[in-house]
Amino acid sequence: MPAIEIDLYSDTQSKPTPEMRKAMAKAEVGDEQQGTDPTVTKLCEMTAELLGKEEAVFLPSGTMCNQISVAVHCRPGDEVIADKTAHIVNTEGGGLAVFAGAMSRVIDGQKGVFTAAQLEGAVRRARRHTPKPRMVVVEQTSNSAGGSVWPLQAVREVGAAAREKGLITHMDGARLLNAVVATGVSAREFAEPFDTLWLDLSKGLGCPIGAVLAGDKDFIEEAWQWKQRMGGAMRQAGIVAAAGVHALEHHVERMAEDHENARYFGELLGNTPGVTVEDEVETNMVFFNVEGTGLTAEDFRDRLIEDAGIRIGANDLYRMRAVTHLDISREGIERAATAVLDLARSNLLQPV
Repeated sequence: MPAIEIDLYSDTQSKPTPEMRKAMAKAEVGDEQQGTDPTVTKLCEMTAELLGKEEAVFLPSGTMCNQISVAVHCRPGDEVIADKTAHIVNTEGGGLAVFAGAMSRVIDGQKGVFTAAQLEGAVRRARRHTPKPRMVVVEQTSNSAGGSVWPLQAVREVGAAAREKGLITHMDGARLLNAVVATGVSAREFAEPFDTLWLDLSKGLGCPIGAVLAGDKDFIEEAWQWKQRMGGAMRQAGIVAAAGVHALEHHVERMAEDHENARYFGELLGNTPGVTVEDEVETNMVFFNVEGTGLTAEDFRDRLIEDAGIRIGANDLYRMRAVTHLDISREGIERAATAVLDLARSNLLQPV
């Protein structure tokens, strides 16, 4: 495979900055499993404070955060309600069934955002022969729906409806801080309606690994048991936790650059024949359709890599996703847009 020079596949492709690497190298460490790693403790305390929750636990990934949360909250046969595009339903290897024996019930939201009325309509009435609604999940931002932001009012209304129905509320906060930067709403305000939620460190924050799950003390104690069961307990984890501390201190506000670069990329693609940009670019994701070029998304992806060393994700037959992050510059955006334009034009000029 040709070398990738500009990687817009995902914000998970970012590399630790030199400053982050220095922080990792200097990290004070202990035994994370025994609760004696001071850097892990600092990261968890910072996250709990940021989100307004009692405690937090450091985990290797966001998927583990979601699955541990479901395992703690649900019993076999319980139902988890989420948008039809939700990561927890579609992209976690069937973990709802594997770890908790839970089922999913999906809502057809608008760009990944559903209303309180839709939630109320999805809650089954109590009957002996139907699954028991137990938990509702909100994904902030909504990845597969275009990087769209859940507005604060929608979050509050869904949270209130969930409480009225006796449901546990959980936020998949993989890109919560992108929503914070895009709206100016604090993380604590977004977090308030939720019993549990987490932050991902390895996406917009630019860390090599990790996520932090937060909730009340009793929940975190149970989450720790599941962490142990799943093999997620670590030893001198302060080395990687230090990256998270550094990122929370230095990498949050800079996400505005990623959003601006994404909007710029969307604008440039708007002039490309055969390419249609989906909706408004709200955060750091640009979804576009290449059906008009005569190529499938996978063919388009492969040709971009081969011809220009640029990688963009193929999400469906004709749908592609570009994600900006701290390793993507304005110049890189322009190069990527030019490569998309050149490929689209060249393919449209090919004789049939």
